[in-house]
Formats: sequence, C-alpha cells, structure tokens
Amino acid sequence: MATHPGPADHRLLGLLCSLRPRLFRNLLLLLWTLLSCDLRGTAQGPGEWTPWGSWSRCSSSCGRGVSVRSRRCVRLPGEEPCWGDSHEYRVCQLPDCPPGAKPFRDLQCALYNGLPVLGTQKTYQWVPFHGAPNLCDLNCLAEGHAFYHSFGRVLDGTPCTPGAQGLCIAGRCLLRPLATPAPSGHAPFRSPAHSDPVPSPPQRAGCDGLLGSGAIEDRCGQCGGANDSCLFVQRVFRDAGAFAGYWNVTLIPEGARHIRVAQSSHNYLALVERDGRYVINGDGVPSPPGTYEAAGTRVVYTHGVGPEETLQASGPTSQELLLQVLLREPNPGVHFEFWLPRERYGPFQAQAQALGWPLRQPQPREVEPQPTETPAVREAIPARDAPDPCGPCPDSRGRAHRLLHYCSSDFVFQARVLGRHRQAQETRYEVRILLIYKNRSPLRTREYVWAPGHCPCPSLAPHREYLLAARRVVSPDGTQDRLLLPHAGYARFWSPAEESRVRLAARRCPV
Repeated sequence: MATHPGPADHRLLGLLCSLRPRLFRNLLLLLWTLLSCDLRGTAQGPGEWTPWGSWSRCSSSCGRGVSVRSRRCVRLPGEEPCWGDSHEYRVCQLPDCPPGAKPFRDLQCALYNGLPVLGTQKTYQWVPFHGAPNLCDLNCLAEGHAFYHSFGRVLDGTPCTPGAQGLCIAGRCLLRPLATPAPSGHAPFRSPAHSDPVPSPPQRAGCDGLLGSGAIEDRCGQCGGANDSCLFVQRVFRDAGAFAGYWNVTLIPEGARHIRVAQSSHNYLALVERDGRYVINGDGVPSPPGTYEAAGTRVVYTHGVGPEETLQASGPTSQELLLQVLLREPNPGVHFEFWLPRERYGPFQAQAQALGWPLRQPQPREVEPQPTETPAVREAIPARDAPDPCGPCPDSRGRAHRLLHYCSSDFVFQARVLGRHRQAQETRYEVRILLIYKNRSPLRTREYVWAPGHCPCPSLAPHREYLLAARRVVSPDGTQDRLLLPHAGYARFWSPAEESRVRLAARRCPV
C-alpha cells in the first residue's frame, strides 16, 4: 500500500531544501560514513588525537625536574590506535637547591618510614639504595638491615643516579645530550603511549630534548641547524719573526666556537686573556698539558714528546682571546680555525685587516697579467656565425644534478662574471659575489673561480649572472687557496625560478 507524505514530511523536505548546497552535501557525507561503519563493521586508518593539554607543574621545587602534558586518542569502533605519543615530557630548570637540601629520591623513600611493609607489622627507616638493576625503581634500603625493597617506580623527574644528568621519566632513564649544557627554561621529552616495564638501558635525547629525535647541534651551536648562521675562519700564520719572543698570531673573537690551533716546532703557543693574563705558556715558562679555563670555556692544551702542539676549545668564548706564538726557531706555520657568528664577522674582519692579513690566503692577482679590454669585449659578445672551437658541453640539467652539486660543494652563490682568462690547462673567471647561499669559509666581494681546461664545461660568459656551486681546493704547501668549478658542475643563469630551486635544494641536503 503506497503512502503519501504528510504535513510533517513536507516540512522536513522544505527544511532540507532550504539548506545551502555545501551544508547539505556535508550532511549526506556524514550519513554515508555512519552507514558504512554500521554495515561493514570496520573503519580505515587510525584515530585522531585531542589537542595537547596544559603542562603540569614542575615535579621539583628546586633544581631540575620535569613537567608533563597529555592527550587522548579518539577513535571509532574498528579504527586503529592513534599514531604518536600520548604523553610529552619536558625538563624544567628551577633555581639551584639550597645547601643541605634533601635529595628527591631520599624524600620518596622517607614516605615509607614507620609504615608496615612486606606483610608484617614491622616498620623500618628507609634510605635510597643505588645498587639495584633498574635505576628508575624506588629501591630503598632498610637502615640497619641487609636488604632493600622496591616500592615501584620513582616519580618522574627523579635523577637516575646522584650527580648524573639522567632523569627518570615513565620508568626509564633519559639522558640529556652530552654536547649541550642543560638549558634554562624548558626542553621537551616524549615517551611512548605504552611504556615497557622491563628495565632498559638509558636512552639519549637529541639537543632539542626529544627522545630519539637524533637532532644535533651544528657548528654554530644551533640545534638542528645547517651551519648557515655562522662563518668558518681558517688560516695559517707563516710570518717568521726576526727575533725570539712573543708574536701576535690572531685575535679569537667573542662568540667563537670549535676553536682549534696546531703547530709543529720547538716554538710554543700562548693564549692571553683580555686583561693581559697569560692562560698558558706565559713569561717564557712552558705550561704543562691539561685543561685550562679561559673566556668562559675550557681550553685543552696538548704538547707531547714530539714537536706537535695543539689548543682546542668548544666555546663559545665570552670575551676576546689573543693567540700568540713564542718563537725559539723559524716559524713553520701556526694553523688556526674557528666558527664565528655572522654578526660578529664584520668587526673581526676589521681587526684582522688591522693586523695586516686577510681571512683567506690572497690569490695572485698581481702576478698573472690581466686581459686587455678589447679581447674581453670580443669574448663577451662573440660573432654569431663564428664556430665555437670548444664544442658543446654535456647536458647537466635536472633536479638531481642541482641537488648533487649543492650538497657536495663548499660554496653556492650568485655572481656576475667580470672577466675570463684562458690558459693552457685551466680557465680563470673573475667574479663579483652578489648573494651567498652556502659557504664553508668566508668569501670576499671579488673572487677568482677556476675551471679545469682551456675549454671548461660549463663555460661562463662575461657580464652575465650565474648561480654557481664551487669547491675549495688548497695546495699541500698552503700557497694556493682556490675556488674550483668542477667539470660538468653546477652553473645556471640566474633567474627567480632558479633561485627558488636552489633554496629548495638547501632543505634537502643532510646536515
């Protein structure tokens, strides 16, 4: 028997028709989803996390502790569990505890003082026991007795062992990275949604504090950085003094990192602080090898039986240091290098010029004859019908080629070719640096770029702008320090599109 819509049905239809088409489509999609779940009994994909909750208070009232926040997994029947972590932990650094303060683990053991345990009415006084296998169990020794008892896990934020950097979180010992000092403020840790109760060895967190992230500091001290916020300074001091005594080598500026100095002779390296106090080898008296404090960092000084002598410091330095050499014989060379924040490079360059040396070995501009103006113009504007004596170069286009040369090069920059000088075995381009995308050591405004062969590939045309990837090549005797454009290397005409591709390639290179 057929039924006819009544007044109520007409009102419902009118309401649905009055809805906007987009809203009506969403309602139909929701109904279809619910029906699909009901008919098939399963749903595809994982559930969804709720937003993170707020951070809890720090587990400790002084010193280091942890705070935690959590989220819940919301899923329909048949959906997989959510992917990711249900809890996230971060270290909270509070002011140091006052002298004589009771350690956190001692306080937890003391909570069971005078309480019956082990199924008897006997009571004990408890102190921490550190000889048990699991560092993150609350293992307490009964004072005056030869046994200990485990009261379960310690509270999150309890040190794994006295005086160590590790903290217990969710029953596991998580270690701060050794290369990074404990920061002020907060740094997050994450733990799995279901922690394993079986004792496991300590796990190390990255410099970002995340367990298992693998993040490390770059040479500039940036966590997960790409060495692009600082510059690499490297040189060999070869001046030979006319008399024995102390000679200035270089100023090591404030903020310098990864400092390394080496020399091999019977001379001595010397380090002087801003107030004129010698850190090592002052007043002509050799200092013993060891670790010295200077400018807010530790300087490791080595000098064995042979003539080799080194200075190393991780930095950053809190003030300037003056590096000297105490000459007792002709100077064969003092090698030094360090990394410097970009904003400090300008003042350091001015100081370096005042000392009379550039930051990179000068190239022999005055030795080789410069091409005359007329040949340069002829090379810049070749006759259209004149055959190219060098022939075509191999095809070097494509994203893979760009990525390969960007990641393996020492320098990537935009430059304008000012001139070209062809020799028997190589070609020298004089370029003006316009914009630097990547550099392993400082670049000057005007540089020489060398290419192998009289007919290099790729070939650069004067008065054109290119994006170039070059490598640094230093001769074994240190007399030549060149920028080399490899054969079939990366050299593209500059354009906004090519620049965007270069910046994209920078993100794909491993750190």
